[in-house]
Amino acid sequence: MKIFNDPVYGFISVPDPLLQQLIDHPWFQRLRYIKQLGLSHLVYPGALHTRFHHAMGAMHLMGLALESLQGKGHAITGEEALGARVAILLHDIGHGPFSHALEHSIVEGISHEEIGDLVMDRLNKEFGGALETGIRIFRDQHPKRFLHQLVSGQLDMDRMDYLSRDSFYTGVSEGVIGGDRIIKMLQVVNDQLVVEEKAIYSIEKFIVARRLMYWQVYLHKTVVACEQMLVQTLRRAKTLGLQGVPLFASPALLGFLRERRDRSSFADPAILADFMRLDDHDIMGAVKVWADHPDKVLARLASDLVQRRTLRIKLRREPWPEPHVQKVRNAFATEMGITDLEAALFVLSGKVVNNAYDTTHDGIKLLFKSGKLKDIAEASDNLGIAAMSGVVEKHYLAFPRSMGKDRFGG
Repeated sequence: MKIFNDPVYGFISVPDPLLQQLIDHPWFQRLRYIKQLGLSHLVYPGALHTRFHHAMGAMHLMGLALESLQGKGHAITGEEALGARVAILLHDIGHGPFSHALEHSIVEGISHEEIGDLVMDRLNKEFGGALETGIRIFRDQHPKRFLHQLVSGQLDMDRMDYLSRDSFYTGVSEGVIGGDRIIKMLQVVNDQLVVEEKAIYSIEKFIVARRLMYWQVYLHKTVVACEQMLVQTLRRAKTLGLQGVPLFASPALLGFLRERRDRSSFADPAILADFMRLDDHDIMGAVKVWADHPDKVLARLASDLVQRRTLRIKLRREPWPEPHVQKVRNAFATEMGITDLEAALFVLSGKVVNNAYDTTHDGIKLLFKSGKLKDIAEASDNLGIAAMSGVVEKHYLAFPRSMGKDRFGG
């Protein structure tokens, strides 16, 4: 049994040789080189932890949750317990470098979840079918549905870990949750994961923490601006690559820049293998070199990102009128001597969505001593909890800082 020293939980043990073999696989080790929070370290300098850290932490929490439920008399076989750990260990295996940035730039029409499915199937074949139970739990195909809810649900071990871990590394104390107490209060009723009523305040804090972490970290306006800068840089590189313009890149990345890679492309094992060679270093190594590229649009996009000349970003409740967005684009096109289409890579509009508590998908149910179940939004006397079950949208307009602070604020 190997032991890992985790800064959030202390010592984490790996209780089965299969899990260790999975962790040692190159495709899992790759997660060491993909940051959990993408470019958030440009706002929170400590946010340099990786998806490897997160997967290991989630596996540890899964073990605690399984022990808690078994201690309350719920039947979970050794095979199911191992499968649940496999499922949570692999839940992020399909993420590319900087996560969602690649989904909207160098690959088309396929999400990291779909890539994850392909990776799991390949690994299962390589491991002689040993991952089958874990994959069935992950895909909600196992008879005990509560095991899937521990992997993907309102109170899953994924959320439990990333809220604790991300708040730890960013220093945002509002994200701290009472994860240990929630896990000890978990119960199963009619094959549904619920929580005992005495954990109500811990659940309230969990939902509030999630809301605050989204606004303060995941959807922080400068983080959104930086991620959009990376997306547009990759899109420009892809446009040039498809035209045959010489580009510096690692061999794996170059294939994605020079050819269209969509969902059907990943049926080729070589394409999937190329994707699984990519990590943050491939992207940033290329971006640093592109900062001196002869194409002035790519060079400006890349150098602004490398030198942290972040886009100025304005948020508001209503969408930005298209004529206003176009006015800003026209002004920047004139300033830089580029086309309006190229200026659209620098002047961006869109929206961010915060939904801390989604009541439409297996809401959090409290189990009362009477045996009655109540949704947390109904049971809580904290009026804010019910309000947080709604979706909040904010619309942004982002443009280069060289255009001035107030000129296009709207």
